[in-house]
Amino acid sequence: MKIDTPKVIIDYDIMKNNIHKMQELVSNNSCSLRPHIKTHKIPDIAKMQIEAGAVGISVAKIGEAEVMADAGIDDIFIAYPIIGEDKIKRLLKLNKKIRLIVGTESIYAIKQLDKYAKEDNQILELRVEIDTGMGRSGVEYQKVESFFDNIAGFSNINITGIFTFKGLIYNGEVTRDAKNAGYEESNMMVDLANRLRKKGFDIKDISVGSTPTAKYACMVEGVTEVRPGTYVFNDQMLVNLNVCEEKDCAARVLSTIVSKQKFGKAIIDGGNKTFSTDASMDKFPYFLKGYGKVVGYDNITLSGLSEEHGTILIDNDNGELSIGDTISIIPNHVCTTINLHNELAFVSNNNIIDKKMVSARGMVY
Repeated sequence: MKIDTPKVIIDYDIMKNNIHKMQELVSNNSCSLRPHIKTHKIPDIAKMQIEAGAVGISVAKIGEAEVMADAGIDDIFIAYPIIGEDKIKRLLKLNKKIRLIVGTESIYAIKQLDKYAKEDNQILELRVEIDTGMGRSGVEYQKVESFFDNIAGFSNINITGIFTFKGLIYNGEVTRDAKNAGYEESNMMVDLANRLRKKGFDIKDISVGSTPTAKYACMVEGVTEVRPGTYVFNDQMLVNLNVCEEKDCAARVLSTIVSKQKFGKAIIDGGNKTFSTDASMDKFPYFLKGYGKVVGYDNITLSGLSEEHGTILIDNDNGELSIGDTISIIPNHVCTTINLHNELAFVSNNNIIDKKMVSARGMVY
């Protein structure tokens, strides 16, 4: 296989297996899968997920939703608070073409959404975001019931459910225990939905989950939907959490050694414009070593990155790698790595079978 570097390659067979494995797991628990496309950002992969049984997709930004809708995907949840006239008018344009669900978490946003929907004679389907421990966006868990009391009476919004992203939080602390984190997240949301229903609110959908927690979150009765994303490719963070194995990682970055001035150290042609740097090194809960896992070499660490240079350190260097040699690296965080690249190469049995543009790359608005 001849390919110019640095380049992200995707093992098609591993990816396909990951898609079907997650779908089967979720379906076997009578739950729906609505995968987040933040990881791959490619419409054709989203279509593969839907063909495997997903009910639709999740996105973070309107730009991502527009790319996916233009490609023919017609059931999209924007799991993010949307505010501002320009963005809401883009929502309303999309809402005429597809089933669109929009996340919200403030009275400010709901007033705007209702106002512009009314002006355009439309109804917007909303889900209220709940903060179940991440401490990011979302209505504080203890204040949700009073929040719902204050949003009755709006005529052009239809609140159909609640959603959350709790991640690896258990009992208020960051954890490696994905099982209990997933159970806690789902139980909190089901309990909350039941309390809201008793007050007369028609909560149809309870949407939860991440790749580490999805297989546990979907087991809790009452949860209707999970939204994992990273599982499609997997990465070194998930390997270190024991969520998957190295053989389940579909995405690798191929990089070439361009300099080796002395034993024990070499330079590759990928820096921080090739590999993401957002994952913390050697810290709980991931305990990552370097900026990615060099496949097949336990003695090599990708120890440093500048813009276009990556430094690898080679323990007990016996000259096994030289200038011109190519190495394969599993990214620590695949989602942010993919967003650095315009195109992915897909391989099967060590042959390139396709190349695809990362169509929703940079769609952050």
